[in-house]
Amino acid sequence: MRRQINCINAVASLLVLVLAASCSKKEKMTLETATVTRGEITQTVTATGTLESVTQVDVGTQVTGIVANLYADFNSEVKAGQLIAEIDKTTFESELKSADSNLESARLDYEYTKKNYERDKALHEKQLISDYDFDTSRRDYLVAKASYEKAQAERVKAARNLSYAEIVSPIDGIVISREVEVGQTVVSNMEVANIFTIGDLDNMQVVADVDEADIGSVAVGQNASFTVDAYPNDVFNGKVTQVRISPTTESNVTTYEVLISAPNPEHKLIPGLTANVTVKVKEALDVMTLPIKVLRFNPMQFEDSEGLPQADPMPAPPASGVEPSGEPKDPAIPTDDMHRLVWVLKDGRLVPTEIEIGVDNGVNIEVKNGVTEGTQVALQYGIASDGLESEQPEGDSNPFMPKPPQRDNKKNKK
Repeated sequence: MRRQINCINAVASLLVLVLAASCSKKEKMTLETATVTRGEITQTVTATGTLESVTQVDVGTQVTGIVANLYADFNSEVKAGQLIAEIDKTTFESELKSADSNLESARLDYEYTKKNYERDKALHEKQLISDYDFDTSRRDYLVAKASYEKAQAERVKAARNLSYAEIVSPIDGIVISREVEVGQTVVSNMEVANIFTIGDLDNMQVVADVDEADIGSVAVGQNASFTVDAYPNDVFNGKVTQVRISPTTESNVTTYEVLISAPNPEHKLIPGLTANVTVKVKEALDVMTLPIKVLRFNPMQFEDSEGLPQADPMPAPPASGVEPSGEPKDPAIPTDDMHRLVWVLKDGRLVPTEIEIGVDNGVNIEVKNGVTEGTQVALQYGIASDGLESEQPEGDSNPFMPKPPQRDNKKNKK
């Protein structure tokens, strides 16, 4: 029983010490500043797209026949001119032999009628044969000549059809797809029957869909980077090669296609992958920068009163009318987007200063002139307790973050 009483007394003493410590803490307003530093700022546009080969060819045959041999398969590396498939040649070889025979027959007939025509022409000039006989000989010669020329054309066609039975690769690349099997009949009517699709994987491109709100910032030659889910830790680089002005509208959303080069020497990138693209539409290197939040800062006067946090000795805004130096009060608020007003910490006071701004990325902004490197610029007010880090006032806090428990400052002061 005595041990229990001692334990209760110890716990009560500990609670009293904790409450006393918490009540002794006082909240104070503080001013956070940002320093003008040098760095780089990149303004970007994001989009998604699909990877495809810059050069992709559907390889087929212009003749009808049975596939006799396939010398390439999916993922096969092929060279330009390499034999990759054959159509059964039996029919085409017989057609070529028939064309050769017809050509030989037409040649003999042509040579015979030509000799007759030349002989009759000489006799007709000496008036040894009639006009009728000469005209007949001339007609036979011209018909035989036409037949010979036709037989030549048919022989060329038969030879070309035989050559079509051998399918060769038109480019250096990799077989992306194969559409037929050995023994399958391919039929060529008004279009080429497709057998293979070959792509050049050394040179890929991303076809990105850029929103209409961002397309005005995108131009040929801009640097771009992208990632793919297949290699989440790799970042691939390229350049904008084409901005297509043909719009695509789906569900009331209008986008434009932008082509981005994607060198692929390691053949990691393959057609069909989805790419998350970032296009660098503006870049500013080695420039003065500030957090963009300094543009939203408004100075306030703090007076200690019951129930309010205590205000540390901090810079105050200029008195109404004139600056401490006797100069006129705040400069006029800039009226254009390139000139903005910030509050510079100088000699213990907040001095309004006009700056010229440039590129921003939503977090930091380029400062072209108005301040120098190392200048302290007011960023925001914060609330700090004794022994605790400064906290941003509730008005500027993230609405999705949980708020700390409320403190009763009146009770603390009592």
